[in-house]
Amino acid sequence: MFKIMIIEDDPKIAGLLKDYLEKYGLHACIAQSFEKVLDEFQQMDPHLVLLDVNLPKFDGFYWCRQIRTISTCPIVFLSARDGKMDQVMALENGADDYITKPFDYDIVIAKINSQLRRTYGSYAPTGRERTIEISGLYLYPERLALQFNDNNIEISHTESKLLEALIERAERVVSRDRLLEKIWDEQPFVDDNTLNVYITRVRRKLKEIGIDGAIETIRGAGYLFRMNWKDRS
Repeated sequence: MFKIMIIEDDPKIAGLLKDYLEKYGLHACIAQSFEKVLDEFQQMDPHLVLLDVNLPKFDGFYWCRQIRTISTCPIVFLSARDGKMDQVMALENGADDYITKPFDYDIVIAKINSQLRRTYGSYAPTGRERTIEISGLYLYPERLALQFNDNNIEISHTESKLLEALIERAERVVSRDRLLEKIWDEQPFVDDNTLNVYITRVRRKLKEIGIDGAIETIRGAGYLFRMNWKDRS
């Protein structure tokens, strides 16, 4: 199920959006703190963000730039500001689309689905599906899925990139700097804790499909992906 993050300071609009999205089979999460939007984004790890321009403290353009330092997930602006310059600024700051208020909820759903297809689904880059396999664990980066035996689980785009970086150097230590560079392209706003959060998430996802102990922390060096996790407690 695709997860949508709603960053909207009008609780009525946010609630209506949430209800409408879930009616169409999407999982919606509403941001709670407008001073900690990036922290909540990292915790939610959504597939797409709906972002208002006029927000308390920092505007949507600011938060769009911050999200872009750690993620390429689609960002769709929702705003009462319908000026040409606002739309240009949104796109230049990293947005994928811009919808003006008042909006038709069916249009919002259609645009969300279009972005999801383009990024994760039928309109995503085609060709033979890339599959990464190691000791019976299958990673499918294009459809963001993990499979082990008969167990399957969805993962996020960032989780997929992190796991791929570790698997491609299995049984070798991958430094924290290398992971930060590979996944977030050395963006200056990514702090060390961001990597900790995603390592924890990947370990949890692996455990859910029956793999425990595959990712080992090498103190002072980085992380190591073990191939013999079946023998590890």
